[in-house]
Amino acid sequence: MDSIKSNDRGWQEGMAKNITFIVTKDCQLACKYCYLVGKNEKERMTWDVAKAAIDYILDREREYTEQSVVWDFIGGEPFLEIDLIDKICDYLKIEMFRRNHHWFNSYRFSFSTNGINYHEEKVQRFIKKNISHLSIGITIDGTRRKHDLNRVWKHRNGEPERGSYDDVARNIPLWLSQFPGGSTKVTISSADIPYIKESVMHLYSLGIQEVNINCVFENVWRDGDDKLFEDQLMQLADAIIDGDYYKDYACSFYDEHIGKPLDKDRHNDNWCGAGRMLAVDAAGTFYPCTRFAQYSLRSKPALTIGNIHDGIDKNRLRPFLTLDRCTQSPQQCIDCEVASGCAWCQGENYDAADTPTIFQRSTAICKMHKARVRANNYYWNKLYRKLELEGLREDYEQNKKESKNLIC
Repeated sequence: MDSIKSNDRGWQEGMAKNITFIVTKDCQLACKYCYLVGKNEKERMTWDVAKAAIDYILDREREYTEQSVVWDFIGGEPFLEIDLIDKICDYLKIEMFRRNHHWFNSYRFSFSTNGINYHEEKVQRFIKKNISHLSIGITIDGTRRKHDLNRVWKHRNGEPERGSYDDVARNIPLWLSQFPGGSTKVTISSADIPYIKESVMHLYSLGIQEVNINCVFENVWRDGDDKLFEDQLMQLADAIIDGDYYKDYACSFYDEHIGKPLDKDRHNDNWCGAGRMLAVDAAGTFYPCTRFAQYSLRSKPALTIGNIHDGIDKNRLRPFLTLDRCTQSPQQCIDCEVASGCAWCQGENYDAADTPTIFQRSTAICKMHKARVRANNYYWNKLYRKLELEGLREDYEQNKKESKNLIC
């Protein structure tokens, strides 16, 4: 329906190869919910490693048949390595052109940044040079209270904890001027459930029209969190609908297609893209996804699929290509009446599994998904009742106008 803003699909979604450079494991922040448990200041990618990875990938054009590519840069905080990233991107553009590669002019450079140094001259120069092929999301969690609850600066023992809200918020106007449709990613953990509604509305007030928001996949949830979560989403639904925000703003928590049973024969795809994606770290090691690098794992060893010297071992990659919903889900998930929209992270599945397997789905967010479904049903029922009433009211006013014209 034209009067309802929908969440934008990712660029070339389903048609693009996603290749990630872990350019650094350092970050200015020490976010309390961060899944990167092994961040450090030492592991930084060199130009030689980056070039070798690019050459390896571009030399195998026949193997990577996706019509487009997303070159993704992460950390830590990727813009800490802006000089290296600038050199990588220049080389990619030159090489894709020189080779007449099918990815030339069908690519994106993608970043998720904490926004701290977004305004710096080198970063801005890079953005202006590549603006037509850039996707950049700044992570801001909502109000100062919500944001500073988790997204805090690194600090040494004895130093007071300091939130990063002001340092990020000052760059939001500049970012939105360059990326008017820019979306932010908000993460919800147990402690900040009470601030969901006020935070989404605050992000709208900053001019951010699309808020992508999700619960952490780790098992951090306490008894009663699902009820609090549902209540916050219903309050947010009231605010969005009563204030007509649904016309110009979107929140990923509300989706008409979630909360339905899934047919195990027709809807058996893997939620996660691990194995179809590719990540490379500072040592030149290849992973099926960044979540399988050691700095992402709490209790399991890194799961690698090769390196820039020996190439990709397809035997290590093959298990990922056999993953689907049924091969890793317990029966309760397969039979669940509200299964659609229930997400999972393959790396978290591996890290939380009883054994070193990728075929054991973590169900830590089960009750949170069900709470979301209940609130989602409330949202769409209320919205469509409002739209129906407004439609009848418009018809009534139109009929009155037509009757008056006939009498005259």
